Amino acid sequence: MAPKIFLTGATGYIGGDALYALVKAHPDFEYSLLVRNEERGKPVAAAYPKARLVYGSLEDVDVIEKEAAAADIVVHTADSADNEPSARAIAKGLAAGHTAEKPGYWIHLCGTGILTWYDYEHKRFGQAPLPDQRYHDIDDIERIVNLPDQALHRDIDKIVLAANSPGVRTLILGPPTIYGRGRGPLNQRSIQVPGIAEYTLTHGYAPIQPPGLAEWDNVHVHDVSDFFVLAVDAVLDLVKSRDPEIFGPRGYFFVENGVHLWSDVARWVAAEAAKQGFVPEPITKDVDITRFGSNSKSVAARAKKYLGWAPKSPSLEDEIAATVAFEAKKLGKA
Repeated sequence: MAPKIFLTGATGYIGGDALYALVKAHPDFEYSLLVRNEERGKPVAAAYPKARLVYGSLEDVDVIEKEAAAADIVVHTADSADNEPSARAIAKGLAAGHTAEKPGYWIHLCGTGILTWYDYEHKRFGQAPLPDQRYHDIDDIERIVNLPDQALHRDIDKIVLAANSPGVRTLILGPPTIYGRGRGPLNQRSIQVPGIAEYTLTHGYAPIQPPGLAEWDNVHVHDVSDFFVLAVDAVLDLVKSRDPEIFGPRGYFFVENGVHLWSDVARWVAAEAAKQGFVPEPITKDVDITRFGSNSKSVAARAKKYLGWAPKSPSLEDEIAATVAFEAKKLGKA
């Protein structure tokens, strides 16, 4: 019998790309896809006619519980880092539908925004990262799974981690800045870097949170989707599926393949916007824009060691030209 995957977020940027990669790798699996309504589901059904669409919102807990109970694997990407009802419903459904002899697996999407907690607590925006703000997902696993309760996404992480039992095994994935064009049926646009491009094209200059030293890691969306495939493959592997370093309270994975200063991204975007003729000069300005002023420093050792994850996509800087062109077209400037 083919494995059953219940996936949320098929119409989203990350979930849509993950679904593309999963179906390409495992076309014979049974896919159940949560979508908000029939209208949102039309492009999903057209792209994946063999999939079964399940209609409901993230607050329709009965629907989610039922699907989680019936699935072998839950891949949760739809507002997964912050939506409490859906997380609790998945935990409840998996527990109800699985046993130690036939456990259910939960692959949960979080994000390294959780690592920005110190800067927000101390309002140190635009500053360079401190040594203790670097989190290695093997060496620092106890710090990561015990981050302060005030950290972004931490409330949902606690629900996921607490769901572990003989019948339920979880894996948390925390990507940093994600870039690149998605391959999903609806939303193919990221948020952070396109946001800088949109700001630049609208205001005529790129924003920098002074003093411009804040640093994040980054990863291409295709490399994130490769991780989802490896995680699903691990469920099907008799050894990996039982490995507590992959599934369970220690199964917390970062994925990163580059580093950027937000001020450098602003400069790249300004230069490219000028080069493409959308702004007269490649100008940057200091702006109080805290969402581009925190630090998020992760080290993705666990995915490479335990799953053989090997990112191979173009760099963030290589994708700036396409990002600017896409945003210009969206804004009607191209």
